Amino acid sequence: MKIHEYQAKALLARHGVPVPRGEVASTPEEAEAAAKKLGGSVVVKAQIHAGGRGKGGGVKVAKDAAEAHTIAGKILGMTLITHQTGPEGRVVKKVLIEETLPIERELYLGIVLDRVIGKNVFMASADGGMDIEEVAAKTPERILKEPLEPGLGLLPFQARKLAFAIGITGPAVNLAAHAMIALSKAVQEFDASLAEINPFILTKDGKVFALDAKMTIDDNAMFRHKDLAQLRDLNEEDPLEVEASKFGLNYIKLDGSVACMVNGAGLAMATMDIIQYAGGTAANFLDVGGGANAEQIKNAFRILLSDSAVKAVLINIFGGILRCDTLATGVVAAARELAIKVPIVVRMEGTNVELGQKILLESGFNFTVADGMLDAAQKVVGLAK
Repeated sequence: MKIHEYQAKALLARHGVPVPRGEVASTPEEAEAAAKKLGGSVVVKAQIHAGGRGKGGGVKVAKDAAEAHTIAGKILGMTLITHQTGPEGRVVKKVLIEETLPIERELYLGIVLDRVIGKNVFMASADGGMDIEEVAAKTPERILKEPLEPGLGLLPFQARKLAFAIGITGPAVNLAAHAMIALSKAVQEFDASLAEINPFILTKDGKVFALDAKMTIDDNAMFRHKDLAQLRDLNEEDPLEVEASKFGLNYIKLDGSVACMVNGAGLAMATMDIIQYAGGTAANFLDVGGGANAEQIKNAFRILLSDSAVKAVLINIFGGILRCDTLATGVVAAARELAIKVPIVVRMEGTNVELGQKILLESGFNFTVADGMLDAAQKVVGLAK
């Protein structure tokens, strides 16, 4: 679950990460009132789930409250396009009004899971304010890493080591180390799968602040954080993904034309790969899970076909807990109810596969039953074209 910058900063502040004073606003009037409260010049920052907001025109400095009102009026309601939103962009519905700070240096801090070592890794770089992906691609040696032991987080000696390594000196070293440790504790407390502070700034008077913040909470841990569920902003999520979550379906929309319905995440990724190998592109990732019933299959189908880019559907099921006849029954029911017009290719193996194929072939619909994954991929790509 992604959250907004202002929400991430509030969570980080609870653990002692220093953040600028600020307030969120939904109208120009609220923005002006917040700017008056803060006093002096302020920064007006669009709140969307994407980076690159400044380059897209979503971050502006206002010299006073009146200008904050004007700038907020222009940003609120705009469709902000960045390298992370795609060409469709995101509509800005909230802005963060924050005090300006005397920046001396911009640095980078982040924590992400390293799946090779099976631990979270704390990253720090002197190249703050830049896209960390660009730094990683061009100068990977500029990103310093410290593995975090589960349950311990970032230890004081690691924090000081990183602070010195990215060029922080004097009394600011202890302030930076404290902020790093606090970030580590927040990630552990909130089960975050990603946390970034970019930039992490050193001010001219020797203080440190999280000038920006990004945090993603692990969906699988949300049962431990029911209070955080209110931070979810459905307006920032794809409508089809929101709809799929209501039925316990793992769905992610992609840009291709071949829709996939698969049981099991590994099989789903292999299915996407083989579609690409056959010359097509996947329109989605969809794992219906091992215990899906006919009703879930029907809803999964409805969601797939709500995507206007879909030209053909590939159903790839290994029948174990989800028996092939259960799948076939759900697919036929969905075909009757939804008046499906795109071609459908089915590849099934496992429990009750013969019965499942019989249900499909005798349904009266023009299903294509494939023999193996490669055959299925080649047929569905051909039909999509």
